[in-house]
Amino acid sequence: MVNGTKTNKMKRIVIICILAILGVSGVKAQQGFDQFEVQVDGLGCPFCAYGLEKKFKEFKGIRQVKIDIETGNFTFAFPAEKALSLQAVEEQVKKAGYTPIAASVMRNDGRMEAKHESPKKVDANAKKTMASTRVAGNCEMCKARIEKAAMEHQGVLSASWNKDTKILEVGYDEKATSLEAIEKAIAKIGHDTEHHRAHAEAYENLPGCCHYERIDAVKK
Repeated sequence: MVNGTKTNKMKRIVIICILAILGVSGVKAQQGFDQFEVQVDGLGCPFCAYGLEKKFKEFKGIRQVKIDIETGNFTFAFPAEKALSLQAVEEQVKKAGYTPIAASVMRNDGRMEAKHESPKKVDANAKKTMASTRVAGNCEMCKARIEKAAMEHQGVLSASWNKDTKILEVGYDEKATSLEAIEKAIAKIGHDTEHHRAHAEAYENLPGCCHYERIDAVKK
């Protein structure tokens, strides 16, 4: 009987230990976080950053919120078990009154996801022309905005703006658009170009850090 009692006690101890180990593992799994990174257009001051952060506090469980006003980069961690989607993140940015330019997430299990626009359909007979033009701007947020405006224009195949030289290099299908049309599209979102000056209202609507020294456009 004594041996039987000791055996039963040992079994109970082993079972308790196993359950404890499983419990710890379960807690660790629940504590896993997905790491999000979003580039946001429209953050001009600390108050803007506060408004964005406040809106995201509606997502219960959010942690490690960091916002870089200069670049527009917004990062945070969120419980992996809630499987927060990139679409939901972008919608929350819009609800806060800002524009998401790009978004990505490193899932807790190591998977990487990124939100991209659908690739453009390129005409097989397209004749790509490379050109450059001066575009006014200050920062990385300006760079993202300028390149996005160019790439969204019909016929543009590539776009790269240099923050230091203020030069935009574009590749486009000359049968579908022209450099002048691309400059007009960029001026429309608030950035002066070599030949087209942005409207005052569009310029004023840019975040404070993006208020560059205006240039006098040279008429063609």
